[in-house]
Amino acid sequence: MAWTYTTLSQAIQDYTQVTEPSFIANIPNFVQNAEDIINNSVQLPAFRKNVTGETTQNFPYINTPSDFLSVFSLAVSPVTVDLQGNYTLTGPYTYLLNKDVNYIREAYPFPGAPTGLPQYYALFSDTSFLIGPTPDACYGMELHYYAYPPSITTANTSWVGTNFPNVLLWGSLVEAYIYVKGENDLVQTYQAKFDQALAQLKQLGDGKDRQDSYRTVEVRDQVK
Repeated sequence: MAWTYTTLSQAIQDYTQVTEPSFIANIPNFVQNAEDIINNSVQLPAFRKNVTGETTQNFPYINTPSDFLSVFSLAVSPVTVDLQGNYTLTGPYTYLLNKDVNYIREAYPFPGAPTGLPQYYALFSDTSFLIGPTPDACYGMELHYYAYPPSITTANTSWVGTNFPNVLLWGSLVEAYIYVKGENDLVQTYQAKFDQALAQLKQLGDGKDRQDSYRTVEVRDQVK
């Protein structure tokens, strides 16, 4: 069955047969701890996001989204701007190649190097990209990136809770039984069930639900 947070919370209480107030108050923590393990173990299209923005002429830095974790692709495109100041990416798209920060700084020092259509990007910090060459005009940007999905504890539903409910249930029960210092044999049983469900989810994310590497760019970790 698919979980909402309401039904998952009740299931955790039913499995553990614990209704003590401090235990119930910690159920969101059990679920979020399980979600953290899942999110850090599996890559799924449901965890991908897309945003557009603009470069600044003669300025080589652009900001990352606040929930940014890692990048799939970054592209630039010419834009048109209407009378209200709204912009539209008109294409063609130029997909930037990932390089180290020192490569871009050496090849396109700022200020001083000639400007032009950006061809490369690097993760400069947790909050910004460095691009090169420095833009010679205002270009549209489209970023595909990886971000943690909203927790089921706040959104009441989630992709994992709907499509792979067992992995969320078993992971939450492992955390719950550790909290109540439950019998070791039972903790191991739930851990085995969680590991099995997580392996099946990873098979989906790493194999069945992945496109070819040219069309679907692999995750690039943040490297400073």
